[in-house]
Amino acid sequence: MKNIKSNFKITILVLVSIIGFGCSFSEENKKEEIKEEMTAAKILGNPDYLAISYGGYREKSREDKQPTIPELKEDLKLMYAMGIRIIRTYNVQPELPHAANILEAIHQLKKEDTTFEMYVMLGAWIDCLNAWTDKMPDHEIESDQNEGEISRAVALANKYPDIVKIIAVGNEAMIRWATSYFVRPNVILKYVNHLQTLKKEGKLSKDLWITCSDDFASWGGGDLSYRVKDLEDLIKAVDYVSMHTYAYHNTHYNSEFWRVPDHEQGLTDKEKIDFSMIRCLNFAKTQYANVANYVKSIDSTKTIHIGETGWASISDGQYGVPGSRASDEYKQGLYYKHLREWTNKEGISCFYFEAFDEQWKDAQNSQGSENHFGLFTLKGEAKYPLWNLVDKGVFNGLKRDGNSIIKTYKGNKEELMKSVLVPNTEYPR
Repeated sequence: MKNIKSNFKITILVLVSIIGFGCSFSEENKKEEIKEEMTAAKILGNPDYLAISYGGYREKSREDKQPTIPELKEDLKLMYAMGIRIIRTYNVQPELPHAANILEAIHQLKKEDTTFEMYVMLGAWIDCLNAWTDKMPDHEIESDQNEGEISRAVALANKYPDIVKIIAVGNEAMIRWATSYFVRPNVILKYVNHLQTLKKEGKLSKDLWITCSDDFASWGGGDLSYRVKDLEDLIKAVDYVSMHTYAYHNTHYNSEFWRVPDHEQGLTDKEKIDFSMIRCLNFAKTQYANVANYVKSIDSTKTIHIGETGWASISDGQYGVPGSRASDEYKQGLYYKHLREWTNKEGISCFYFEAFDEQWKDAQNSQGSENHFGLFTLKGEAKYPLWNLVDKGVFNGLKRDGNSIIKTYKGNKEELMKSVLVPNTEYPR
């Protein structure tokens, strides 16, 4: 009996130890999981989490055919292979379930491969009254569609909290050259405050970051008329500022920096082009600094990231041969390289625009620049900025719409350079 009692005590002690160890092990696992959970605060500005803007549309109309889940998964695997870990979407309109499908595609990929990692900056489109109609847009009144757009973004953020890390209220929604739809800052502020309140009430993750993604001027980095009280309040309300900068467009609209200066006229054509792209980098740096200086004068704690910047590889219009001659893959490659190196070094997230060409943006003109901002062509060919990744084999075994990933121009740089022109120096000084 004594031995039985002794054995019983030993058994109990062992069980207690095992249970205790199990609890301890479970707690350690839990802590480890919490430690590894990525938030916006951890991924933004982190060079290991490259960002890009993504639209997966293949057709000339978004309404004709939405990209399928398998097509989106193909694209996501390609972006993952090139080091992308954060993608940006633009709207959650019910008739265009593109963003919802992207989230579901990421969800499925994560279930299929636990090492797959991709996060989303989810855009909610904001309009003024009568936007995109035959009536005159009323920029003083918001569209009655905005509230539903915000509600859908909230629902998706709650459905996929492990994926959606940022909600952006509006895309270039405050800049006045967006004449079809822009709103005043008070509208953006209203919805940013609404989302921040939901976070405080526990109806959205407290770690979800809220911003607005807009032109540098809208954030007070240019025209002083944008610096109004509502913008100051908006800067204080967002978790960070997402600004856009486009040296590419300014090669036409603000071309002085694009001209080859007199002291470079004796250089080779390639040298002139290479130096022009350094000036483009400096153009972006200046706009970033202008925004940062103003924003930090309002809220010194606020961080600024680049929500959009990019370079088109083709244009038959004002950025092509008859215009600034900015468009080709060589210049696109230099701009991509310069922007990545600068932003990675400085801890700035850069949602480069964009991953793939989309032909719906200028459906009537296949050579329109808006169709050609992608780093991949519609067929999945890797443009010059990505040729080095093809050489490294990172896309081996991956396809887009049945096509293996190959280089544009069949990888012949001499052929590529035949399309590369020196910046148009005939623009007025």
